[in-house]
Amino acid sequence: MVEVVVSKLGHDGQQKTFVVVLQERGGTRVLPIWIGRPEAESIAAHLHGVPRERPMTHDLVRSLLAVLDGTLTRIVVSRVVEHTYHAEMHITRGGNPFVVDARPSDAIAIAIRLGAPLFASEELLNEYEQLSAEDDSGTPESVEQRSDAAIAESSSYAENLRRHLEQLRPEDFGKFTL
Repeated sequence: MVEVVVSKLGHDGQQKTFVVVLQERGGTRVLPIWIGRPEAESIAAHLHGVPRERPMTHDLVRSLLAVLDGTLTRIVVSRVVEHTYHAEMHITRGGNPFVVDARPSDAIAIAIRLGAPLFASEELLNEYEQLSAEDDSGTPESVEQRSDAAIAESSSYAENLRRHLEQLRPEDFGKFTL
């Protein structure tokens, strides 16, 4: 597992959805994950210190963990299954470890509220890095040789996303209507 941080959060106008970009801590590899609007707004609100009158869902989970004396030790973006990213929330309570399946967007929103570290599997980071390099070299693998993650991210789509993210300015991130 590789520790990652939330590097960027923005709107992917081409796909008309939101994207959170995780970057390896101290490194250059990235893992973009497309997320829904509520999760993007929740992450953005917390990152920008926007107060809410009432607790939102991710705040509620934080409160539940505190009341139940649980600790979120880390989240792991672990795999892609049928074009869907999966994450695990690693929680301890009373010395007992628990692993809870979660959507990466929810796990990230909760982890940043609790200051828990974020991790991504080496395989996912390598897969996206290979996909980007493949687009640069113009020599794509055959479909039979690709993993689920590579199928989920077609070469042309990954190249378009890479170009889109490179062109975004810092002021393009965090523009959400709350």
